[in-house]
Amino acid sequence: MRTLTLGYSPCPNDTFIFHALVKGLVGSLDLEFQERLEDVETLNYMARSGRLDVTKVSFGVITQVLEDYCLLRSGSALGRGCGPLVVAREPLEMDSLKGKRIAIPGANTTAFLLLRLFDPVFGENAVPMSFDLIMEAVQEGEVDAGLIIHEGRFTYKGYGLTEVMDMGQWWEETTGKPIPLGGIIARRDLGRDTLLNVESLIRESLTHARNHQDRPDGPDGPMDYIRQHSQEMADSVIREHIDLYVNEFSLDLGGEGELAVRELFSMAGERGLVQGEAGSLFIE
Repeated sequence: MRTLTLGYSPCPNDTFIFHALVKGLVGSLDLEFQERLEDVETLNYMARSGRLDVTKVSFGVITQVLEDYCLLRSGSALGRGCGPLVVAREPLEMDSLKGKRIAIPGANTTAFLLLRLFDPVFGENAVPMSFDLIMEAVQEGEVDAGLIIHEGRFTYKGYGLTEVMDMGQWWEETTGKPIPLGGIIARRDLGRDTLLNVESLIRESLTHARNHQDRPDGPDGPMDYIRQHSQEMADSVIREHIDLYVNEFSLDLGGEGELAVRELFSMAGERGLVQGEAGSLFIE
């Protein structure tokens, strides 16, 4: 039996997708997976050093690692109405934040790439921190605004914050395409057959989660595993999170998803905001 290291975030969309895979509820006789749960920026850095066989990363970092990794067509976070938000303590316009301190969830995240695509000036005084600390930092006045991701879309009002800009909405209005947030990459040296097998297993795991998400808690259902890693989120927020970030693009990027990913790389490359080329993205 071959063991592959698998990295993903503790966020409900990832634990929902990968629960059945890491618990052995789907799979093959020749592969097993050892999970490593980290925030996405940590996973980005781990991918840059080639430390994981298969891992979730921000699309903003993928062009930097394509020599060693390829993008899988299953497991991605990509869609509409799910982009990062800029939030502040009071209503204001984006222009008023120029030169101000904006907390970001990491220099390699797609969220920060989108912010700089909108206007590079907003990258000049960025303050990187763990995504789960951003809203409190804005609330306490440690920074002037925050760029929030994940479940922050559902919880920022509880911190007394207000939306300044929806970066996903800007992307969709600018490009007409869904927004690529995070994807699953796998080491090319695993070999074509293993890569295709992993891609298929992720789809099977997601399908298993969907088929068991409404059943009572138990070993086959994903909810206990999701709650274990969800940082004390209410079940209602967990389900909102999954409903927003897990969709048909998660099963397969398809042509529309691939075009959106390539558009992101093209725009960022033209502006010198990403390193590397997006030539051979997928399994050859």
